[in-house]
Amino acid sequence: QVHLVESGGGLVQAGGSLSLSCAASGRTASTNYMGWFRQAPGKEREFVATISRGGVSTYYADSVKGRFTISRDNAKNTVYLQMNSLKPEDTAVYSCAATYRRASDYTGGSIYDYWGQGTQVTVSS
Repeated sequence: QVHLVESGGGLVQAGGSLSLSCAASGRTASTNYMGWFRQAPGKEREFVATISRGGVSTYYADSVKGRFTISRDNAKNTVYLQMNSLKPEDTAVYSCAATYRRASDYTGGSIYDYWGQGTQVTVSS
């Protein structure tokens, strides 16, 4: 089992920045990709970004590419999401996720085995 806890959400004005963290505990040694997803009120959960265990491979949703950066520190069992140039449409609950699996596509939520409880990000216009 892997337990994930997000932190760093909050309220920010459009154009501002926020940094999210996701601390993992438990059987973290074998985790493969770790990712961030978000869900706005009344909308489906959507992929934001994901990163391989070694940090070599990263993937981003087109809507956040160039504004968000995902990174991880395996020594601290933590994955980060730096969010810059935030827009009101980025408002959502952001959740991190982890998977042990090997796959050809890590942008789908179904590939992830463990999820955090989420942290609210609100961007005001």
